[in-house]
Amino acid sequence: MKARALFVIAWSLAVPGIAAARDQIKHYPFANAVTDATKSGKLDGTVKFYLHGNHPQGQVEVVKSDVSVNRKTNAFGKADQSTCDWALQSALISLQAEAKAAGANAVVDIVSAYGDEYSDPEKYECHVGFLMSGVIMKGRLAKVQP
Repeated sequence: MKARALFVIAWSLAVPGIAAARDQIKHYPFANAVTDATKSGKLDGTVKFYLHGNHPQGQVEVVKSDVSVNRKTNAFGKADQSTCDWALQSALISLQAEAKAAGANAVVDIVSAYGDEYSDPEKYECHVGFLMSGVIMKGRLAKVQP
């Protein structure tokens, strides 16, 4: 019984350390996740996504500012980029639904907003931990007229 108690105590002290040691910030190509989600039918292509620094051609009318979505997924034993892309695709599905509901056809000025904002015209930020990967995306819903 004493050995079991020692094991439980040691395990409870080790697990938080293992989990904390795995916390990392990763940056991956945004376009890859969008292309994969469109090819698989998760995104229907009616709403376009533009990271901050990329601007759609034509007239842009912002319909709603400061929309954000937070998505996480199981990362245990999985490749970092695949879990991050999965979380991003889930966030984009939500943004697509929100855009359609608002009558918008684009989400513009998208930044990663997991703590400090991360803005890059080609990459998004993902936080990868021992058990979970997650993204928080923030942008503006817009109507784009060519």
